[in-house]
Amino acid sequence: MIYSHIIWDFNGTLLDDVMAGIKSENVLLARRNMPLIENIEHYQRSFCFPIVEYYKKLGHNFEKEDYNELAIEWVTEYLKFSKESRLNEGVKDVLDKFKYENCRQVILSASERQMLVKQVKELGIYDYFDEILGLDNIHAHSKAEMAEEWVKTREIPRALFIGDTTHDYEVACRMNVDCVLVARGHQNKETLLKCGVPVFDTFYDVADYAEKSVKR
Repeated sequence: MIYSHIIWDFNGTLLDDVMAGIKSENVLLARRNMPLIENIEHYQRSFCFPIVEYYKKLGHNFEKEDYNELAIEWVTEYLKFSKESRLNEGVKDVLDKFKYENCRQVILSASERQMLVKQVKELGIYDYFDEILGLDNIHAHSKAEMAEEWVKTREIPRALFIGDTTHDYEVACRMNVDCVLVARGHQNKETLLKCGVPVFDTFYDVADYAEKSVKR
């Protein structure tokens, strides 16, 4: 294994919380008598970073309502629905594999850190990670600056970033680390392929890619 570090995104990558995201936003839209997210395909086409732009795509007008208040409202609903969310299929096996290979594993997320740590512990995967990095607020601004600061203070011979959005690819580029994307989260495969990095359908494919990287 050539990778010393595996950097995981959380929402949509480790955690299968797409339906929690859809249900949470639909509660907000219904309260405002706005059109709902019709299905996963509609959601994946709309989802983007920064999150404020995603809200705008769905019709929110921040000249008429406060973004910070909406973010708090969304998190309140998300915490209810995310209790139903589980790890993506294959994640536990791949965490075990990277642990066996003595890779240092890190979570890098735009989620608020205390909420993130709580979710990781509830999922039973806390002990797999050497570090858990989250933002200091709930508004999901870009995690890129946090990632850049983190990588500057670490000796990282070679790292692989595993994510599920184009933003994860952008963050990996700013960190100057390898990146793969998995089409099981918040954006569809068509969108992810535009990044020009490997896009996989399963986490077992990710593990195989990392293993075969020894030979490249």
